[in-house]
Amino acid sequence: MAATETIPTPTGFKPTDDSNPNFRSISSISQGVNRTIEPVGPAFMAFARRKRLGRTFSEDERIQQQNKVKKVEDEDDGEISEEEDPLMLARDAKDWRGQDHYAVLGLSKYRWKATDDQIKRAHRKKVLRHHPDKKAAAGESDTDSFFKCIQRANEILTDPVRRRQFDSVDEKADREPPSKKEVQKPGAFYKKWGAVFASEGRFSNKQPVPGLGNDNSTKEEVEEFYDFFYNFDSWRSFEYLDEDVPDDNADRDHKRHIERKNNNARRKRKSEDIARLRKLVDDCLAGDERIARFRKAEKANKNKKRDEAEALAKKQAEEKKAQKEADEKRKQEEETKAKADKESNKKAKEAAKSAAKKNKRAVRGSVKEVNYFASGEPAPKDIDNCLNDVDKIIAGIDVDELAELVSKLDVAGKDGTKVKAVFTIKAAEMAGTGKVKESELKFFK
Repeated sequence: MAATETIPTPTGFKPTDDSNPNFRSISSISQGVNRTIEPVGPAFMAFARRKRLGRTFSEDERIQQQNKVKKVEDEDDGEISEEEDPLMLARDAKDWRGQDHYAVLGLSKYRWKATDDQIKRAHRKKVLRHHPDKKAAAGESDTDSFFKCIQRANEILTDPVRRRQFDSVDEKADREPPSKKEVQKPGAFYKKWGAVFASEGRFSNKQPVPGLGNDNSTKEEVEEFYDFFYNFDSWRSFEYLDEDVPDDNADRDHKRHIERKNNNARRKRKSEDIARLRKLVDDCLAGDERIARFRKAEKANKNKKRDEAEALAKKQAEEKKAQKEADEKRKQEEETKAKADKESNKKAKEAAKSAAKKNKRAVRGSVKEVNYFASGEPAPKDIDNCLNDVDKIIAGIDVDELAELVSKLDVAGKDGTKVKAVFTIKAAEMAGTGKVKESELKFFK
């Protein structure tokens, strides 16, 4: 509420006074003014609250802290609410390596998946609930052991490097492999084992991590999953479990000894973790019905290809055999035909030869039948010249021309004039084509 107050003019003030020689005023004080003063601010509100409710300062502060905690809890939608284990509340802060930092902050169900905002909110909630001053004000034990656990958990989980080190050995985030009985229900195999490998995938340097899939996954997808985990590239380092190395002032030999001991322990744990993961993959692979189905399909496909190859080979062999038989038959037919043609040609040649001989005799006989074209007894010289010309004509023509000549002589008959005309025309024709020299002809010129 607003109140009006009058500030009185100072009394007994002297601008110049021998008792204070170092002070000298430079002006006079103004007259008093009436002003409105309104008390405001958190300090006044706290004062008014204490007056109104009749509280002491410490009592009001304790109640305000309780209300603040209640407000934070009321604002929490249950996302980061967990029951607090009495054993955890009583743990020794010195054993901070053995504590579950996520459980201390109430983030057990999130663990490595918890966001920075969730960690921040969870820490604030825990601090408001377990701060030593709050407990002292409430009359509770003034031990701050669990509060130190809270601070240590927040210190580790808000540091990306140290949180990664803790996540590397956080076995409570692991999923136990299912038993054979647990995966007998339809779809349980993929659900149970899928959760196991999803948990293991958080350690992979390669992201995203392929999933186990389901009963309808292809062979390529299944092979990709098993190849990924059989060649798993893990970032786990296990240095969170290292033995504390003495500070720089300690003995150097002892310090190097501890460092070598830690390095050997890390390598051993790394090897054991690789063997553990490989056994998980082996067990999952052994129970994966898709593998048997793929192998069966592959075998059937292989058998199909083999049968197709055998059928093709058989077909090719039959075709080759049939082709061979057809070739042999054709060869035999060709040989038979060639033999028959040869015989036929032979007979034709013999017949042609016989016909040629017959035609030659007919040509020679045609001049004899006409008495060598003489009206009386022919002279031996004329006979020789006639027969020589006839032989030259016969020698210069082929069988067809010879047969044609015989035909013309048959038409001429025994008419000497016509027969001679036939020979004369043929001789002139041959002389014109160069088959016989005109100078060699004595009778038919």
